[in-house]
Amino acid sequence: MTDDLEEIRRKRLAQIQQQQQASQQQMGGGDMQAAMQQEQMQAEMEAKKQALMRQILTPEARERLTNLRMSRKELVEQLENQLIMLAQSGRLQSMIDDEKLKQLLVQMQPKKRETTIKRM
Repeated sequence: MTDDLEEIRRKRLAQIQQQQQASQQQMGGGDMQAAMQQEQMQAEMEAKKQALMRQILTPEARERLTNLRMSRKELVEQLENQLIMLAQSGRLQSMIDDEKLKQLLVQMQPKKRETTIKRM
């Protein structure tokens, strides 16, 4: 699995480099090179993040996060960052399954206030 991930990463890196070279030929500017390097670093960070999420979450939990990302992107990013911090600090004892993920999502939801209107 890690070999497949490394192969995908190498292909993506080669693709980004080809795009970068094509853009440099069109633009010819140093600003484009800096922007491409930043984009490349972001792509590498995202690949590392996804690899770590594969180690932390079960396939069902990853699927739930993917579906949730379409509607609540900020919430998913916040949860992923928390899970990564927990994993890096060694506080995760096992993989997070779908039920545990649901519990975490419920805990992260802001409490809704119930308003009542009293007529006088």
